[in-house]
Amino acid sequence: MAEQWKLANAAIPSNPPHIEQETIQSCLDALSGVVDAVFLPWVEHRINLEWLEPADDRLGMTRFDEGPNELIRRRRLRLDPGQITIGLHPILDLDEALFRHTFVHEFLHAAGLTLHSKEHDTLTNQLAPAPSLNQSEVLRHMRQEVLEQLPIQEWTCRSCGHHWKRTTVRTPQRCIKCARPL
Repeated sequence: MAEQWKLANAAIPSNPPHIEQETIQSCLDALSGVVDAVFLPWVEHRINLEWLEPADDRLGMTRFDEGPNELIRRRRLRLDPGQITIGLHPILDLDEALFRHTFVHEFLHAAGLTLHSKEHDTLTNQLAPAPSLNQSEVLRHMRQEVLEQLPIQEWTCRSCGHHWKRTTVRTPQRCIKCARPL
């Protein structure tokens, strides 16, 4: 695997992350009427975008500068959340669809949908569907990084003796040659 694909080796772009206004507007429109989006009136003007450090293992993160206790109070009282930072991993600069999906995911958190709920997932996938593995070279290489770190790299069938190299994160249930259970 080429070293330039390792998350930790991604270079931080010289320009800060940029989001099209239409993406933000589509998020705002979709959140209209969503009860849990308590920070909706302020979110567009309170977010700062930044690149995460290349060594970070997250694709994105949302941080409220006011801290957890104050954030709970402001959510309950539906008050201005204060400054919000959305950090995006620099490797996303190589994949527009994954960049947009990650930004929308984090923007929904910033708007007040702080939990990974079904509503959060539905809205994220409605506004910016995640690319599939065959559409995203970044996702394929991230998957390969995970596979390389797993302790078992090869499978052997006890019935027929067939050996094959691991190509999936999941443990196979059956031999790929004789189809008997492993």
